[in-house]
Amino acid sequence: MALQAAGRQSLVDTVVDALRSQLTAGEWQVGARIPTEHALAEQLQVGRNTVREAVRVLVHAGMLRSRQGEGTFVVSTADPGDVMRSVQRAGIRDVLELRIALEAEAARLAALRHLPADLERMRAALDAQAELADAEGHPDIDNLELYADHDIAFHKAVVEAAHNTALTATYGWFSSSVRDSLVSYLGDRAMPKIVHGDHVAVLDAIAAGDPEAAQQAIREVLEKPKQALENLLAGRC
Repeated sequence: MALQAAGRQSLVDTVVDALRSQLTAGEWQVGARIPTEHALAEQLQVGRNTVREAVRVLVHAGMLRSRQGEGTFVVSTADPGDVMRSVQRAGIRDVLELRIALEAEAARLAALRHLPADLERMRAALDAQAELADAEGHPDIDNLELYADHDIAFHKAVVEAAHNTALTATYGWFSSSVRDSLVSYLGDRAMPKIVHGDHVAVLDAIAAGDPEAAQQAIREVLEKPKQALENLLAGRC
């Protein structure tokens, strides 16, 4: 089966797609060793260097793992990229529900594991955000995206303060969807404004080392827009 690059796609990308398709189709089961570079090169009729680069891409994606002297083995037949793209297409309610799940645990861990630098990042983000709000707490309409950036910076700082690599990486993938949803949310005056004091309560609970209070505080921050959205959707039914 000879492969040719399609349009502007490189031959390596084409091999990546071919191998990914074989993985997701169950050609090789989790834990199985995939064919050697030589065998794959012959099968796809491409050079071994091309196969090697394609395998590296899939190792980085978490679908394969190379073991020195043993070969390359299947870790997952599901493409993490597909999962993350599904998240990025999710609606605001779905994003909020996932945020609550991730950030509640992150805030709990942050209260137990935070460092002084973590608290400083949180304070800096909240101070910068507050400067872009009017006397009633509404963000300047001309600075919605910057206001959202500071809000995301605060929440990312909370997650990073948990000092859990997997949690930080997951939230990092997710944060672009969070930001897009937040900008849409901020532009809708029917939704409640972000309350600076609620965010300060999260920071204070983390700084005090109180995991239960931190978890509850972040839930209250995110439950307000979720409930407002539920009410709005119910009114449209």
